[in-house]
Amino acid sequence: MDNIAVKVENLCKKYSIYNNPKEKYLDFLLKKSFGTQFNALNNISFSLEKGQSLGLLGLNGSGKTTLANILAGASSQTSGKLITNGIVSMISVSSGITTSLTGRENIVQKCLLLGISPNKIKEIMPEIIEFSELSDFIDMQVKTYSSGMRAKLGFAISININPDILIIDEALSVGDPTFTDKCLKKMYEFRQSGKTVVFVSHSVPQVEKFCDKALWLEGGKMVMFGECSEVAKEYNTFINKFNLLSNEEKSVYKKEIYKKQINNMN
Repeated sequence: MDNIAVKVENLCKKYSIYNNPKEKYLDFLLKKSFGTQFNALNNISFSLEKGQSLGLLGLNGSGKTTLANILAGASSQTSGKLITNGIVSMISVSSGITTSLTGRENIVQKCLLLGISPNKIKEIMPEIIEFSELSDFIDMQVKTYSSGMRAKLGFAISININPDILIIDEALSVGDPTFTDKCLKKMYEFRQSGKTVVFVSHSVPQVEKFCDKALWLEGGKMVMFGECSEVAKEYNTFINKFNLLSNEEKSVYKKEIYKKQINNMN
C-alpha cells in the first residue's frame, strides 16, 4: 500500500430524483422511499500508483465529473471504498472559487481550506499570481472573470500548493492554447516528481499524450481500465461510430443508457 496513491473498490454513487417537492418531504419523513433512484456510478474499482496519471474518458453524463468529485473529497460515495494517500487538490472551472471574492481573496480562502498556514500563503502568493497571468485582475472580483480566467486562477492555486494527488476536470478546455501548453508542461513536471494526476478531458489526444492509464465510463459503469494507449484506441473506435449516428439516433442511444441507470422507488 505504500506505493498506492488512489485505491477504489466497488464504489457506487446514487441520487434520488423527485417529480415534485412533496415526494422529497415524504422521502425524508417516511420509511418508504419515494421518487426515482439514479445510479451515477456503479461498482467502480481501480488503483493508481504514485507517479501515475489517469485519464477519465466518456460521453457527457457518463460519470467522469462525479467520480472526480468523489476522489477530490468534494462529494461522498453511497457505498464502496476509497483510499487516497496524501493531499488532494482539484482543478475545475469553478472548483473552490467564490465569485464574490477577488482573485487574491480566493487564493487565501482556498489555501486556508487546504490547511496551509498564513505565512506559507504569503510565501507562495507571488508564484500563484505569476503563474495565473492575472496580475492586472487579481484584485478584481472573480465574477468579472471569464471562464478561462477562472480556470487559470484555479490551476495556478492547485498546482502551486504542491498536492500529492492532482485532479483536473476539463479545466484546460477553456484556456488559451499558450496557457494550456504551459499547464501541460507543469503537469509533466508534477508527475515526474512522483505525484499522481487524474485528468478528465474530452480531448483524447491530450489524454493519450499525458496519461499512462485510462478509465472509460459509460452510464456510470466502467467499460475499460488499463494502459492508456489501449483504452484510448477502443474509445476512439466507439466515438467514431457514435459520431456517424444521426442526432435522433444519438438521443435514443443516450436515453437507453439513462433508463439503465434509474430505478423507480415507488
